[in-house]
Amino acid sequence: MRAVTVTAALLLTAGTLAGCANGSETPGGDNGDTAGATIGLLLPDSVTARYESADRPYFEAKVKDLCPDCKVLYANADGDAAKQQQQAESMITQGAKVLVLDPFDGEAAAAIVASAKAQSIPVISYDRLINSADLSYYISFDNEKVGELQATALIQKLKDDGVQPGDGGILMVNGSPTDNNASQFKAGAHKVIDASGYKVLAEFDTPGWDPPKAQDWVTGQITQFGDQIKAVYAANDGTGGAAIAALKAAGVNPLPPVTGQDAELAGIQRILAGDQFMTVYKALKPEAERAAQLAVDLVNGKTDKGDTTVKTKGGADIQSFLLVPVAVTVDNIESTVVADGFYKASDICTADYAAACEKAGVK
Repeated sequence: MRAVTVTAALLLTAGTLAGCANGSETPGGDNGDTAGATIGLLLPDSVTARYESADRPYFEAKVKDLCPDCKVLYANADGDAAKQQQQAESMITQGAKVLVLDPFDGEAAAAIVASAKAQSIPVISYDRLINSADLSYYISFDNEKVGELQATALIQKLKDDGVQPGDGGILMVNGSPTDNNASQFKAGAHKVIDASGYKVLAEFDTPGWDPPKAQDWVTGQITQFGDQIKAVYAANDGTGGAAIAALKAAGVNPLPPVTGQDAELAGIQRILAGDQFMTVYKALKPEAERAAQLAVDLVNGKTDKGDTTVKTKGGADIQSFLLVPVAVTVDNIESTVVADGFYKASDICTADYAAACEKAGVK
């Protein structure tokens, strides 16, 4: 984890130095051309806690640091692709010079990219890939690796607990069918689970990542499969929390291991309480800050080469930056999310979790 953190820090340091140079150099050498430039940030939904608690504030703070006169227009689609299209068109009308777009629907959002291109406005695909050949950049994490980390931890937990492949199986609560990342999480998870000998009892693609929909589905599976359910693969902490709520409501005890993703505060606390087995920590600050750096660079007429390229479904190669995800269990909360400053121990260790924090060495 320390190596990951250092790598991210070096990446950001290099980007920040580039930003310092860009602040004094714009196309044509006229600094006034980009003074007060407008950057649009469009996020996909309000059911995932990270967007309001991490992505937005980190992005806005970094833009302010790099370009004090720049203005950030912000909008959240609330899980509505048509609404996101309208928000993007509004930003274009308001004079946005760059759009940073985390699409609710990666296919539908291609229309936003086309509209922006018609106005010579570059688009950065943020966290989720948009299926368009006209993107300037894509920044995210190795999303198939996320699914592999989740499934690997889950299978190892079953083995450690002495659960044999013939004893039962796994429920898979996947992400939204309109989210390209969700398909990658699922592919990575299946790669591990399908080779493990443990069977998938049933799986569900959760519309809009909506926890109530995930909870309703898991409730139905408990009725059908009962004690055959030995583990739950949940694609993020929201769906993981929903699965746990369904299991508790059905009186399942002990709870089977349940995965998650995003290292949401509630997810970390559930891990401490023993309700959730693991989550995946993605260093959202480096992701948001790198996106801000790229946006400011584009405002200033600068282009960067990605660390790699990622193909859209249409086969286009997009200059990309992929950060490294990290599995988190009760054993490494302190050395990951706390050590990185993602949360303070005091954020996690409220009165209800103080004893569990002490036991886990979170301080």
